Amino acid sequence: MLEQAFFNVYTKFKLHFYQEIFRRFQDREASLTTVETFCMETILALGTPTVNEFATFMRISPPNAAYKVNSLVKKGYIRKVQSHQDKREYHLEVTQKYIDYYNISTSYMVEVMHRIADRFTPEECAKLMEMLTVVSRELMPEVDIPEARLPDGN
Repeated sequence: MLEQAFFNVYTKFKLHFYQEIFRRFQDREASLTTVETFCMETILALGTPTVNEFATFMRISPPNAAYKVNSLVKKGYIRKVQSHQDKREYHLEVTQKYIDYYNISTSYMVEVMHRIADRFTPEECAKLMEMLTVVSRELMPEVDIPEARLPDGN
C-alpha cells in the first residue's frame, strides 16, 4: 500500500515533466536526448563535479564521460570551469540554459509543495519533511550526493 502510494506520486511527477517537455517542443526537436537529460540531472545533483567524478558516479569510462560532456558543452547546457586549486582539472557547471529546462519539472514540484502546505497542518508538513530527510539521508545510501538544492538556491 505504501509502495503503491509512493510509486503513484513519483510517476505523476515524471509524467508531468514529460507532458511539459512534449508540449514545449511540439513544434521543434528537443535538444537533449534522454541519456543527456540523465547526465545533466546527475551533474546538477553532484554540484560541480570533474569529468572523472561524473564518470565514477555514473560507472562509465572517463572517455565515455568526456564524450558526453563535450556534447553537452557544444549544446550550451554545461561549461567547463578551470579549478583554482589544480589548473589541470576542470569542473562541470550547469548553464542558465539547462536551469531553464530543469525548471520545467521543479516548478511543478514547488507547486505541489505549496498545495501540501495549504492542505496539511504545519505539524504534518514538519513530519513529512522529517520523514523525507530520513529517507534521503539514511535509507538511500546507494546514492551519495551533496545535499540537493533547487537551482535557484532553495
